[in-house]
Parts: sequence; structure tokens; C-alpha cells
Amino acid sequence: MSRVADLSARQTLAGDDADAAIQRMPRRLHGLSGRLLWLTVAFVMFAEVLIFIPSISVMRTTWLRDRLDTAAAAGIVIDGLQPAELPREVQDDTLLATGTKVLALRKDGTSRLLAAIDVPPQVDDQYDLANEGAVNAMQNALDTLLLGGGKVMRVFGPIGETDMIIELVMTDDALRKAMISFSKLMFGISLLISMVTAGLIYVSINRMMISPIRRLTHGMQRFSDRPEDPDRIFQPGRAKGELEVAGQHLAAMQMELQRTLKQQKNLADLGLAVSKINHDMRNILASAQLMSDRLVDVEDPMVRSFAPKLLRTIDRAVGYTNEVLAYGQASEAAPRRRLLKLADLCQDVREMLAIDPEGTIGFVEQIAEDLEVDADGEQLFRVIHNLCRNAVQALSQAEPGEDGQAHRISLSAQRVGSVVSIIIDDNGPGMPQKARENLFTAFRGAARSGGTGLGLAIARELVLAHGGTIALVEKPGRGTQFRIEIPDRPVSLESYRARA
Repeated sequence: MSRVADLSARQTLAGDDADAAIQRMPRRLHGLSGRLLWLTVAFVMFAEVLIFIPSISVMRTTWLRDRLDTAAAAGIVIDGLQPAELPREVQDDTLLATGTKVLALRKDGTSRLLAAIDVPPQVDDQYDLANEGAVNAMQNALDTLLLGGGKVMRVFGPIGETDMIIELVMTDDALRKAMISFSKLMFGISLLISMVTAGLIYVSINRMMISPIRRLTHGMQRFSDRPEDPDRIFQPGRAKGELEVAGQHLAAMQMELQRTLKQQKNLADLGLAVSKINHDMRNILASAQLMSDRLVDVEDPMVRSFAPKLLRTIDRAVGYTNEVLAYGQASEAAPRRRLLKLADLCQDVREMLAIDPEGTIGFVEQIAEDLEVDADGEQLFRVIHNLCRNAVQALSQAEPGEDGQAHRISLSAQRVGSVVSIIIDDNGPGMPQKARENLFTAFRGAARSGGTGLGLAIARELVLAHGGTIALVEKPGRGTQFRIEIPDRPVSLESYRARA
């Protein structure tokens, strides 16, 4: 009892650990949709940064071009007043209106100072707007925005389509202030665009992907809690998207798993019942075996002729009950192989089938008397008997063929090298398509109504234990044909020398 309690406690702890390892569904902002939301914001802001650099460059160039145009208009007016000298107050007002400290006009190859106030001792930067490329413009814009302030710059460019060039000397304070204001506006607009875009993507992704995925996950969790409940099977949607197709496959998988679990439960219950029945049946057969041993001492000739067959039959029945009892603990016992005559074994199969010689089913044997097979006699008997019994049952329920040919089971064999090939053929109605699809599968590969398919499953397991193969052979006419191939055991050099 202590071992059982300990095992139960360990299973309970293992179940608790498994439940703890399975995480619950996270909240939306902490799950995939939340990560997608923040990634969208980050990506949109990154894209806006890439757009911001050329935008701030264009803004700077436009701002400087406006200052040059304003100064050019004032410079042409001042130049037209020559040779009169412009009063000091007018020069100051002109420079204040243009935001410059020095205003000059280059005309006919000569440069003339038009107005000046607080002339700086040196110029930090010079910009030729006519020959400034896009890359240089972006570099200069970033330099002014990040490192500017208090610098003196000289800006010059042509006046319209003329040969005159207007020159300005000014500080970059006003330009940098305008660029900072523009940057703040761009940041606000970019943040708004990113949030709106992320919100729309968040809502769309949640509707199209996250909600169906969460529904799939919830369906998996519900089914895993009680997989035997038919109401827990996932109900897929009617749409045609990938997630709906995945839901349909999940529902099909759950239905198949539920059928498998039901079959496993039925098999477990059946195995327990069969074990109980076989336990009592073995005792009854053992008693029958003891009583049948006394038949050998009976002087009646007919009893003496039937006694050996009866003894072999009871021995086989006892052996089967022992193997069924062992099957609940392990697989089929390993074959105890030896060389045996296949014709004698097939004769036992024929006698076990008890086919009436005067009946409608014929049994034809085409096996050489000296053909030997390296196999476990009892297991090979079970294989051939199961296949022949299936053929007898199928023929007994079938009508004769269109050509009026009588029902027939033929058993043939031949040796090719170290392999013995056994053919079991009948001219019955053939195997249904459903049975072909689930061939050699217990409880699903039955060839007739009410069958279990255990005979073919057992035959396949026994043949594979011998290292052989069993297959359904396609034939042009009616009926069913199985081919069994049993290879000889490899012989070691020592065994070969000992035999020699």
C-alpha cells in the first residue's frame, strides 16, 4: 500500500509541475499584440527620422533662400540709388529687416558693400546655395541643428536669372531657432502618425490574428482539461483564412485523438476482461488436458485416431491462453524457431478449420512435402490459421462468382534462396476499401461486419518477429491474396562448421 501511495503522490506532483509549466494566456498589451503595437511605434518613428533629415535640410535651404531674396530686393534698391550714399539709419533698418550684419552685392566681377553693422571679426561657415548638393545640405543642416548657435556664417547666391550675386553675413541663431521649432513640429506630427498607425494595426491584427489565435489556444486548453468530452472539441470558424484552416485541422486532430483515447480505453477494458476470462479458461483447459491424456489408453480405434489431434488442439488452446495473459504485460514472446515441414503445419491448419469436404468451399494445398521453413511452429500456425479463417468466413457469406466458379482457398509455398514465400489466395468478394486503408490495424482493419481486425494485426506482429514481411497482393481477378515471406536465420560460422 505504501508503494501505491508513493506512486500516486509522485503522479500528483508531476501533474502539478506540468500545470505550473503551462502559462496562462497573457493580457493583450503584454502579449503578441502589445509587442506588435510598440514595434509599430518604433518602426514608424524610425521611418520618420529617416524622413526628418532631408526635411530639415529642405527647411534650412528654404529659410536661407528667403533671406537671400529679401536681401536681394533691398540690395537692388540700394544699388539703384548710387552714387548717393544711403543714410546710416536706413542701412540699420535694412539690415534689421533682413536679419543680417553685412549686405554686399557682387556685380560685373566686383563686390560692393551695401550696408554693414557690427561687422564680425571672422566668419565660421560659408554656404554657396547655388552649388550646395543634397548631401552637403543635409550635413550642414545637422551641423547647424546640433552644433550651431552663436556662429557667424556667410551665405551667398545668385539673384534670379541674372549674373548678380547677393552676399549675407549673419549669425545662425535665428536659423537654428527656426530649425528647432520645425523639429518639434515634425516630432509631434510623427508621434501622432505613429500612434494612429500603430492603433489601426493593433485593432486590425487583433481582429484578424490575435483573437483567432487566442480562440485556438483556449480551445486547446479546454480540450486538454477533459479530452474525453465531445463538447470540448474546437469549433472552427467559417472563414477561409489560414487560421480558420488551422482550426479545422485542430478540430480534426482532436476528434481523431478522442477516438484513439476511446479505443485505448476500450482496449484496456477488453484486456482486463480477456485476462480474467483466460485465467479461468486456462484452468478449465488444463483439466480438459488431463482428462484427454487418458484417451490414449482407450482401446477404441476411432478414439485413438482422434486423440492425438484433440491433444494438439487443447495444447494450442492452453498455449494461447498463456500468451494472452502475458500480452497484458509485454509483447508477443520471441519466436522459438526451428526447421519444420510446412506441409504438416498446413495440414493442421486445414484440420483446425474443419472445412466440410462436401461443402461449397474447397481447400487446395500446393506445398512440397520436403519444403522446410525456419520458424516458430505455433506462431506460424497462428498466422496461416488467421488468414485462412478470414478467407473461410468471407467465402461462407459470399455468392458464387459470375462464371459459376466454386469457392476455393489455395495455399502454396516455395523457397527462393534463404526465403520461404507462402501464398494464401481465395476467389471471394475481395477486401473492402476501408479495410485496405486500415490494413493490419486492430479494431479498424476488419474485412467483414462485426469483425475486430485483430487477426491481421496479430499475424503481422508474428511475421515481423520472424524478420519477415506480410502484404496484400493486388490481383486482376476476384478474391484476396496475401503473401508471407519468412527468411531463414543467419547461420554463424561456428554453427556451419558444427553441422559440417
